[in-house]
Amino acid sequence: MDNSYILQEITPLKESDCFYLAERIKDSFDYPLHKHEVLELNFIENGEGAKRIVGDCIEILGKYDLVLIGAELEHGWEQNECKMQNVHEIMIQFPTDLLSKALLQKTQCAPLKKLIENSKKGISFDAHVCEAMRPKIMEIMDTEAGFYRLLKLYELLYELSLQDECHTLASGSFTYSIDEVDSRRVKKIEDYINKNYKNEIRLTTLGELVGMTPTSFSRFFKLRTGRSLSDYIIDIRLGHAARKLADTITPIIEICYDCGFNNISNFNRIFKNRKGCTPSAFRADYRDNANSCFVRQQAIKKKDTTHKKKVII
Repeated sequence: MDNSYILQEITPLKESDCFYLAERIKDSFDYPLHKHEVLELNFIENGEGAKRIVGDCIEILGKYDLVLIGAELEHGWEQNECKMQNVHEIMIQFPTDLLSKALLQKTQCAPLKKLIENSKKGISFDAHVCEAMRPKIMEIMDTEAGFYRLLKLYELLYELSLQDECHTLASGSFTYSIDEVDSRRVKKIEDYINKNYKNEIRLTTLGELVGMTPTSFSRFFKLRTGRSLSDYIIDIRLGHAARKLADTITPIIEICYDCGFNNISNFNRIFKNRKGCTPSAFRADYRDNANSCFVRQQAIKKKDTTHKKKVII
């Protein structure tokens, strides 16, 4: 699949705008796979059964859905099994420099820094967080356009940065992003794995790289990253595999071995367990969404107009 089929959306934001706000009541999800150079906070209510794609992550929506999507990360929604007629969507788009690097280096902004960093992979917040944040999102809608509305957005983002009930969506190797890690030893290991994920990676080799015994290194890695070494390696390999499934027509069995898996059955099983679908289903789903984008690019310029309210500040 040619990655150019993913719509590069031109957002309404101007250089002088702080953020763009849109509210819609709709009965269908028809905006295909796309990406843009700004961050997006998207809240959906009554969207049960719809399908959300962020990078190589595909999830089914419940009653509430709240995601923060980083710049240039492809995403889209499909109708799937959603039969609701009153889907409520609020979208907030803001530029990457709304929270400057200098601001994020301040001690008080450490949670915000982590939030923005994780948004590169997309962040999904649990249902009860969505419900709890709903009044704050509506407050932004109800506040008069101007500086106080901007403060409300900052407050919302900070509250979200304090939430533990959330998870990242796209894998790091799919988005070509690598998490910031304090430990130089862990960073050294991550670099090695990213360069050698296609090959067999031995625990003893990694331990020797950082001057530790295999047992000590295994404990150290899990303590510093929160994941076992084997889970980390699998996630890296799956991310590269998903990227190849999305961007190429390379046969699945070739992708399997090219990404470090030693047999196709094992690859299919792990992929389905981690991604919720088989590699072939993932490719078909991703391609269908991207191709629909290509077919409907002209129509998309109009977007939804049903009970839509847009505000730019």
